[in-house]
Amino acid sequence: MTKEEVTMIGFEIVAYAGEARSKLLMAIKEAENSNFEKAEKLIAEANEVLLEAHGQQTEMIQKEAAGETNELGFIMVHAQDHLMTAMLLKDLTQHFINLYKKSN
Repeated sequence: MTKEEVTMIGFEIVAYAGEARSKLLMAIKEAENSNFEKAEKLIAEANEVLLEAHGQQTEMIQKEAAGETNELGFIMVHAQDHLMTAMLLKDLTQHFINLYKKSN
């Protein structure tokens, strides 16, 4: 893949990860207000968006495994950082919601 193609994928991953992060933070806020149904819906929406980002990442990995070279730039590194942070937040969000449920 060319550096331009990798850069575009990087921008897509950043956008997906950012959208997921926003939904997850909203889910925590909803759980804090005991709106658990809405919180779970937001988590499901975030999961869908994260799957899109992960799909982009997986496609690049598969191409590299098949011998295609990818010219990586800082944008892709940045995208990976955003994706992994959003995935960690997803795990923590579920723990927060469980804690809020127990405290009610």
